[in-house]
Amino acid sequence: MDITKILSQTKVNKSSSQPIYLQVAAFLAERIKENLLPAGTKLPPERLLAEMLGVSRTTAINIYRQLAQDGLVNIKVGSGTYVTGCLEKAETPLPPIPWEQLFVPHLKNPLSSILKDLLTDCSNPNNISLAAGMPDPSLYPLKTFEQLLNKHIGNLSPLDLGHLPTEGYPPLRRAITNLQIGKGIDVPEDNILITAGSQQGLYLVNKVLLEPKEYVIVEEPTYIGAIQIFQHSGARILTVPRLTELPLSILEDYLIRYRPKLFYIIPSFQNPTGHVLSLQQRQDLLKLAARYQLVIVEDDAYGELYYDQKPLPSLKALDQHGIVIYLGTFSKTIFPGLRIGWLTGPSVLIKRLAQEKQYLDLHCNNICQWLLTTFLQEGIFHNHLQTVRQEYKKRRDIMANSIDRFCPDMLTYTLPQGGFYFWCQLPAGITSTSLLRETNKIGLTFVPGEAFYPNNLGNNKIRLCFSTQGEEQLTEAIKRLGKTLKSLNKKVENLNIQSNSSSGIPII
Repeated sequence: MDITKILSQTKVNKSSSQPIYLQVAAFLAERIKENLLPAGTKLPPERLLAEMLGVSRTTAINIYRQLAQDGLVNIKVGSGTYVTGCLEKAETPLPPIPWEQLFVPHLKNPLSSILKDLLTDCSNPNNISLAAGMPDPSLYPLKTFEQLLNKHIGNLSPLDLGHLPTEGYPPLRRAITNLQIGKGIDVPEDNILITAGSQQGLYLVNKVLLEPKEYVIVEEPTYIGAIQIFQHSGARILTVPRLTELPLSILEDYLIRYRPKLFYIIPSFQNPTGHVLSLQQRQDLLKLAARYQLVIVEDDAYGELYYDQKPLPSLKALDQHGIVIYLGTFSKTIFPGLRIGWLTGPSVLIKRLAQEKQYLDLHCNNICQWLLTTFLQEGIFHNHLQTVRQEYKKRRDIMANSIDRFCPDMLTYTLPQGGFYFWCQLPAGITSTSLLRETNKIGLTFVPGEAFYPNNLGNNKIRLCFSTQGEEQLTEAIKRLGKTLKSLNKKVENLNIQSNSSSGIPII
């Protein structure tokens, strides 16, 4: 390679504002990219390059340094400067950032990945999901929202599209105040905080009131999201069994021994059991909490979804001492994508929660708050609730009839009077995870009972959601479930015969 000939073509403009070494480096870079100076070519030493170009040796050194910085040459001390070629960079990429090593340590729940997969499977057309607790998309009032948008968009003020108060869009807070009066909760709008779903409300309460290693009480079983929030914060979780009645004696013992700050409870159509706390127990619980200064966090996500009788008054409606924080949401009644819920509590708490919310998102989505306000103000919500209650009651009855038909003596349940779920007891010897493994093979998913316990119990329970599937899919789902249960039960019986001389029931 006659590099002298190439260098002789170099044109240096001494009157240019660009330094000479950059001019020459750019010229040589072009020759390298054109492969006129192929990889492996040895370039002249700095002294000789300076003589050939009529520049100082310092300029020559800077030319090679610039080419090396661009990854086009490799300077080997004691050997010389060699062209690496413009592909050298691509062949030796920088290592990726080790993201997992940068993460803050977190509590890993072995069921987290299972639950994520179950929610993903909801979109699989070949799978029937009884897992995700959400309304049926076919019942979303999308047409109504479209009509409201077209009708009222001209009345939307530009001020409504700027930053809103963190506490929420004032007309929406007033609309929810009126909504709550119908539930027996008579508080001013200053006692209401609009949240991105009730999940955010629970997160904010946890953030503001709980420090690591402080005690919190939950029902057992209870909502997965609450367990995860409390575990993530480092709180110590105490549990009281959620049967048809709440064991208040156990609760009082906890209050005396541990002085917990919070009791998180779903009194109406509990997730996952569907149980409803009696009026007497509600009153007794409030008296007990007031005596020990216990804050009650009431999650009322399903209170409007009743199918037989109207629900009992909420704990907040019965609260005479200002100890109940009330969480409401439109995710179960309208659609989850609104991401609008609310929290009702003392004004001093609302102010503190709003400060914490500012760190997350400043305020909830403007358009969603504005549209939802119109939806509530025009009285459409009441009619929508009547529609979905009728439909979900049909689906509840279809699932009950299907269980009785295809799973006789295999599943034990109590007919839910509201909400979305059947909480079922499995036959002895069959675990929820083993059942899920088998039903996954035939395109059926549900949530295993362990997910609703903070202490790995519940492996003999499953939660079945009836809200997202129509009649044909629900019937087919329970038919598949019954077939799988019979197959597993037969294996248990065979194992029992083989191990007749041993004690206990084989578990599969």
